[in-house]
Amino acid sequence: MKIFALAGNPNCGKTTLFNALTGATAHVGNWPGVTVDKRDGVYKGGSEPVNIVDLPGIYSLSPYTPEEVISRNYILDEHPDGIINIVDATNLERNLYLTTQLLEIDVPVIVALNMMDEVEKAGDKIDAKALESVLGVPVVEISALKSKGIKQLMDRALAMSAQRKGTTVLKGVLDKQLETACAYYEADEVKSPLFHAVKLLESDEIELERKGAKDALEKASSGEDLEAVIADERYKYISTNLSSVKVKKADKGVLTKSDKIDRVLTHRVWAIPIFIVILFFVFHLTFSENLLFLNGFTEDMGWMPSLVDLGLATEEDGANNFGVEILAIFYDGTVYSPGVILTNFLNLFLDHISDGIVTLMENGGAAEWATGLVGDGILGGIFAVLGFLPQILTLFLFFSILEDTGYMARIAFVLDRIFRRFGLSGRAFMPMIMGFGCSVPAAVNTRTLADEKERTATIRVIPFFSCGAKLPILTAVAGGIVTAFGVGNADVITFGMYVLGICAAIVCVLLMRNTTLKGETPPFIMELPAYHLPLFKNLMIHLWDKTKHFVKKAFTIIFASTIIIWLFSHLSWNWHYLPDEGMQNSILASIGMLVQPIFTPLGFGSQLGQFGWVFAVAAITGLIAKENVIATFTTLALCIGAYAGNGTEEGIEELTGLITVITADSGISQGQFIAALIAFIAFNMTTIPCFAACATAKAELPKGQFKWTLLFWLAASYIVGAIIYTVGSWWWTLFIWVAVIAAVTALIVLRNLGKFDIISIFKRRKS
Repeated sequence: MKIFALAGNPNCGKTTLFNALTGATAHVGNWPGVTVDKRDGVYKGGSEPVNIVDLPGIYSLSPYTPEEVISRNYILDEHPDGIINIVDATNLERNLYLTTQLLEIDVPVIVALNMMDEVEKAGDKIDAKALESVLGVPVVEISALKSKGIKQLMDRALAMSAQRKGTTVLKGVLDKQLETACAYYEADEVKSPLFHAVKLLESDEIELERKGAKDALEKASSGEDLEAVIADERYKYISTNLSSVKVKKADKGVLTKSDKIDRVLTHRVWAIPIFIVILFFVFHLTFSENLLFLNGFTEDMGWMPSLVDLGLATEEDGANNFGVEILAIFYDGTVYSPGVILTNFLNLFLDHISDGIVTLMENGGAAEWATGLVGDGILGGIFAVLGFLPQILTLFLFFSILEDTGYMARIAFVLDRIFRRFGLSGRAFMPMIMGFGCSVPAAVNTRTLADEKERTATIRVIPFFSCGAKLPILTAVAGGIVTAFGVGNADVITFGMYVLGICAAIVCVLLMRNTTLKGETPPFIMELPAYHLPLFKNLMIHLWDKTKHFVKKAFTIIFASTIIIWLFSHLSWNWHYLPDEGMQNSILASIGMLVQPIFTPLGFGSQLGQFGWVFAVAAITGLIAKENVIATFTTLALCIGAYAGNGTEEGIEELTGLITVITADSGISQGQFIAALIAFIAFNMTTIPCFAACATAKAELPKGQFKWTLLFWLAASYIVGAIIYTVGSWWWTLFIWVAVIAAVTALIVLRNLGKFDIISIFKRRKS
């Protein structure tokens, strides 16, 4: 099977083309030896199947970033059958700089002129045949977003010759130097000698590591610094030889649609408030059980009666029939948001499956422990986590739409003004916002940051941007607060916790960039893509990838975890089986009670009484996978509810029942418990992430920084949780925390001014 590599600049539409070519055949792994994502798939629409490899987005093949090294090494070492160079036709000159480098490799190249629909919409014209004649390689006009020209592109790619000799735009300028440098590589029978020769003349770090390379460079260049000369000649060639290829429509001072939209969305004053409002509505449409807050307008008028008021359901027995259960998915005295509707539908389906399996086991005479293991342990844990999948996908869909339209790129540009004050460039926002999806690719994406200290600070705060795995924690606990205490709105609490995570990240970055990771803020240069409607197919591919990842984790890590949790909660230290009533004497309970006091300053420790150990255990199991937190709650809450005999009606969420039991058992006040629950969310949001994220962070961080990063995560989560609990329980402690923060800030300022150095003071005292 032939292999084609996709190469192009960031934001050129390379990922869109990859998705259009490979569809459901795409899969993600890691490049050998590094944690950067490797995406490949199979194109089946041509005369023969073709393996498509998506290389990281790069601006050149010089080894300035890890992405450039990966792309370069793959092309040179793996020698694919062809390179499909995706070029953003709306930014032709900039994109062709990479093209001039790819042409120097002994691999067939075909240029895909992407976004031609945008070019035509702007009234511009590009002569693809003239460009093909100048470059000497096939050029095909396409629109990856609308899947236009893709078949023609792949047909021409398959027809390309298997062999091609590299050519360079530097001929006539550096002929003598290139001839000398090429001779050095040809003597060693190195493939693509022309490419290596050019890189040698640029004093490329990788090329200079080769034995005898420095002597060859000295001989070829006669001591000249040719790097700037070569870059200048490339741009000269592009501007001189390709100026007639693109004909722009006469500029009459008319703003494009993107320019008009940017006047509002990137406004110096209104950009951030608009972004906050957009985020709020994203969370509202995902989590709200009171869509558009209609209840507040209608409850006094009796416009929206509940199913009980309509006589279709009773307080004790719930809905009277399956038809009413279906109605309750959409409406029950309140109109649900799309995210809640989808969640209700899936949970109804999963509840019927679980009840059916448990009933079959009981009617079949299965042992009590077997029924408990399957019903409360395996199905209870897995289904509790799967029940949040619709809301995770809904939130991810909204973020994908914002990203695919080009809006997220604008936010990175806008936030650069703010981030720069905290010692970060706007470029750091992109991996941070990726943290809302998953911390693993977000940490990998920090490789685009040039400064090592900026990269370290960014990796440390990425977990504060709650990933999809933490979403069940936020949703369940927020829902538990609203249901158990009748206060607040679940969507407002969830949105507030996301905002808290962002604020905590900014504060921590400010501290790090002014103390241990102090350094210069690198410049941020970004070309904003034009706004466009996202392609439905691409959105569905993104959601399918997310679903596969989530379901796979549910039936592997979470499946094993729920079994272990149930077993250890029903086994004593002498390995005797314990029914639900004896769970307080189990192995898990004793371990939980041992670590429970540690979390007392955060509100979910000793003050929660005999059942508070469940929170401690849930927080610890969450270190394996954050989804385990809710799986743990569900598995244990079912048993605790039965043991305590709380009398809650069937259908109330297990976590709500657990909150009710603990409130009655411990005597903790409502205000303190709410503060403790919010502190629990905050702790899990900001503490050590899952094992996969930790492994990625360790690989991406500089040597020796991982142990300090672990300590940072623990300290940050503990302090944030303690602040929330103490201030939420005793408002006057706010003044104490403000005083402490002010003192720390003053010490940092004095230290940066050189007026306070604790190490020097200690040395003077010692002497």
